[in-house]
Amino acid sequence: MFAIVTIAGQQFKVEEGQELFVHQLEAAEGDSVAFDQVHLLDDQGNISVGTPVLDAKVNATVLGHQKGDKVIVFKKKRRKGYRKKNGHRQSFTKIKIDSIA
Repeated sequence: MFAIVTIAGQQFKVEEGQELFVHQLEAAEGDSVAFDQVHLLDDQGNISVGTPVLDAKVNATVLGHQKGDKVIVFKKKRRKGYRKKNGHRQSFTKIKIDSIA
């Protein structure tokens, strides 16, 4: 059984027991969160497609928060002496999918 669900503005294909990183959620470690924007549900070959969403829920548990790898943004205009270096680290939340109902 899997579902396609929108979490923090991005769509993910999730299954029960799966752990994944999503953009940072406003939840403490150990909290349970529910996502109700389910777009597709596959129950052993029985496919349901929402228009645009289904009446289903995906329940998950927050395992922790962490930061991703550093991304370097470097801008340069040749022969002008213009150089700008900037770095960015995205914050992620690790969640575990408990159930799809």
